[in-house]
Amino acid sequence: MARLSRFVIPGQPHHVIQRGNNRDVIFAQDADYHFYLEKLKDACKKFDCALHAYVLMSNHVHLLITPHSEDGISKVMQSIGRNYVQYFNYNYHRTGTLWEGRYKSTLIDSLGYLLTCYRYIELNPVRAHLANHPSEYPWSSYHYNALGEENALITPHLLYKRLGKTTEERQKSYRQLFRSRIAEKTLQEIRESTNKGWVLGGDRFKTKIEKLTSRQVKPKARGGDRRSQQFQESKNNRV
Repeated sequence: MARLSRFVIPGQPHHVIQRGNNRDVIFAQDADYHFYLEKLKDACKKFDCALHAYVLMSNHVHLLITPHSEDGISKVMQSIGRNYVQYFNYNYHRTGTLWEGRYKSTLIDSLGYLLTCYRYIELNPVRAHLANHPSEYPWSSYHYNALGEENALITPHLLYKRLGKTTEERQKSYRQLFRSRIAEKTLQEIRESTNKGWVLGGDRFKTKIEKLTSRQVKPKARGGDRRSQQFQESKNNRV
């Protein structure tokens, strides 16, 4: 079966995940994280992608990224993959693949989900019990978005900029977002959309993307078309 192409809309944010093969470690020491981030910065600049948020975990990576061309994200991930695998294999005397197949991604409805995805990404170490608060984990964009630490990788999204009139106001408003938990239903929605490549957004946004791409953007309802006469008849005949 042919692989479905990813949803990619230039100018629209995407949530990207790439995992280590068999969930194996892809970062073993601080130098590895630094090298990956340097290559990520170079690739985003070269292929015109804006990175808004990220977290590097020991065996996988989350990115919130806006491409400005249809192949921007794929070229960024290919560039990082090639450079980082060479680096990792050389330094740890290994051969073969490092990644678990293709990277996964979902197209995001900015108005409804963007800031939630910021939080979802930067809270990953907390959910994994590696930190009590995102500020305690060194390998994420939280230190820039919430605390103002210098980071040449990050390009603030327009909705992030609207959190306040000044840098300090934006950071304060952003920190306040982390006082509330992300609902379990929303967590599951983000995971499923990203892992399965569906569009993450409200019904209006999904309808818009469906018309724009002429593709199915969400899984079909289980049990058939609930509005069809055949389905209703079969439902009425059930004991």
